[in-house]
Amino acid sequence: KVNNFLDPTPSAEEDWLGEEVGQLAVDVYQTKDSVVIKAPIAGVTPDSLDIEVAEDVVTIRGERTEEKEVDREHYYVQECYWGAFSRSVILPTSTVAEKAAATLKDGVLTVAIPKVAQDKVKKIKVKPA
Repeated sequence: KVNNFLDPTPSAEEDWLGEEVGQLAVDVYQTKDSVVIKAPIAGVTPDSLDIEVAEDVVTIRGERTEEKEVDREHYYVQECYWGAFSRSVILPTSTVAEKAAATLKDGVLTVAIPKVAQDKVKKIKVKPA
């Protein structure tokens, strides 16, 4: 993240958690019936996750806590992200948020949101006035 020294106001995500928030890597794809979001989140428990499904956006928030504190000067390389993370994904099609389901297995979060059935989409014919 690049600091903007001209605008010291924290972003909404920073303000929500009180510190800088990491971004979660995701894969998003669709099947015949669902939109699926997969995210590797090893070291995160289901209780520390917050998933919101709105009309066309899914937001995943959580925190990965480091069990052992190591002074920064003792690291050679530190690429793993520890702390709060968040990611919002705009869904590519209409979904049924109420039927969304999430599972966490082997460190991979899977969120499946059923798509609106095409026969439930009503087409309207335009009539001349």
